[in-house]
Amino acid sequence: MAGAGHELKLVGMWASPFVTRVKLALHLKGLSYDYVEEDLSSKSELLLSSNPVHKTVPVFIHGGRPVCESHIIVQYIDEAFVAAADGSPPLLPADPYERATALFWAAYIDDKVLKPWRRVFSARTGEERAEWMEQAVAAVDALEGVLAGSKEGGFFGGDSVGYVDVLLGGIVRWVHATAAISGDELFDAARTPLLAAWMERFGELDAAKAVFQDVDKVVDYAKMIMALFAAGSAAT
Repeated sequence: MAGAGHELKLVGMWASPFVTRVKLALHLKGLSYDYVEEDLSSKSELLLSSNPVHKTVPVFIHGGRPVCESHIIVQYIDEAFVAAADGSPPLLPADPYERATALFWAAYIDDKVLKPWRRVFSARTGEERAEWMEQAVAAVDALEGVLAGSKEGGFFGGDSVGYVDVLLGGIVRWVHATAAISGDELFDAARTPLLAAWMERFGELDAAKAVFQDVDKVVDYAKMIMALFAAGSAAT
């Protein structure tokens, strides 16, 4: 992978889908970087000093200057390193309207899909878990419509991977893990066939194969998180 003239460093945690977003962007751009695995139970001085507001991963450090929040980092990488390894176009389109549309759907993914879906893993009862999953699945229907109306090519970015693809692509391994744990399909082939096909297509990308987590490890990690919250519920 190519260098960038300045030291690039990513502070992350292996299981985080938000860290995966940044890894995808870096690999799509063909950029080499140093990766620092963070212990979130004992946060390092590097993390705390680089992200003193939220104290969360990912943090991307370019030439000693930190950038925080995955959607902002991916946009920063796209703008700071224009040329991709394979000559593909930027993740965000140049046209102002198309760019605004991509940013809208990126915000939609975080607000309407990921917020309730993340609560699935921290729910204290089966009823709560089912309710959060129902909200996430309902929100996914709108993304199916976006793919149906997108340019030919099978990606949100058309023929090539775009900004929305990278943000949604970060959760692919967690989608598979959720199905393995509970049988719940966030991208169900019967309900959202275009999204299900997109997920398989995205998973075949070289960048995805390079950075995606092992599904079995994600399953084990998710079960641990769910057990911790369940134990907390039983103790109250």
